[in-house]
Amino acid sequence: MMVGLLFQQLYNTVDSIIVGQFVNKQALAAVGSTSSIINTLVGFSAGLSTGSSVIISQCYGARDRKGLHDAVHTTIMLTFILSVVLTLLGVLLVEPLLKMQNTPDDVMPEATTYLRIYFLGITGLLFYNTGASVLRAVGDSRRPLYFLIFSAVLNTVLDLLFVLAFGWGVAGVGYATLLAQLISAILVLVVLTLDKAPYGIRWKEMSMNLSTLRRILGVGLPSGIQQALTSFSNIFVQSYVNHFGSACMAGWSSCNKLDAFLTIPMQSIALASTTFVGQNYGAK
Repeated sequence: MMVGLLFQQLYNTVDSIIVGQFVNKQALAAVGSTSSIINTLVGFSAGLSTGSSVIISQCYGARDRKGLHDAVHTTIMLTFILSVVLTLLGVLLVEPLLKMQNTPDDVMPEATTYLRIYFLGITGLLFYNTGASVLRAVGDSRRPLYFLIFSAVLNTVLDLLFVLAFGWGVAGVGYATLLAQLISAILVLVVLTLDKAPYGIRWKEMSMNLSTLRRILGVGLPSGIQQALTSFSNIFVQSYVNHFGSACMAGWSSCNKLDAFLTIPMQSIALASTTFVGQNYGAK
């Protein structure tokens, strides 16, 4: 899990490194200044994913095949709905949110471009996280890691191709991330579809069980709101930084990338504990 989170963090970090080295400081500031906005919506969905993971791990520990089937398929349906809602919200709110955090005029065009592309591809990120959370809930943290390593390497290659060869700038790193996340989502969904275990996806049996949904939301909503509020508060912090201009924004962005790596060990222990406790709680 720790290695997986490391590679997941590399997505945005590699974007920042490449635009910082090969485009300009405005591009680095644009990519970095969007993190709080992205994390507000993604953090909310990640919190809901925690709720799904808890319920799935409890059903797995209790050997409740029916409950496990319902939890997985309800989670997939919920992710689909979230993907539609967050894509629409993200695209519509890009400019208002960037203005809220006082994005300077010389950064605004590139920040708008990057953020809009990111939200158009958020479905890939959400479905990867959902599929990975299902596998982790039953104790399989290796296959999600392999897919993440592959997609992180692919993201880096596409970044270099789109920026250096095609000269697409910020849009290039946005499209590279979109494609890499989409492929990682497809890989994890294919694995779950082919898996004959009770937690495998059966597309013909796709439905949303309301009682299971209530249990998922009961755990996931508080966690999602907590993560979204934390990130949303950082939008205001970013707005103070933005007053100092694009050079300061670029420096702040670099600092935040390093800070994100420092939280990975704590996140990994928390995720592992959630799976372990959930399974044992289910098994009584």
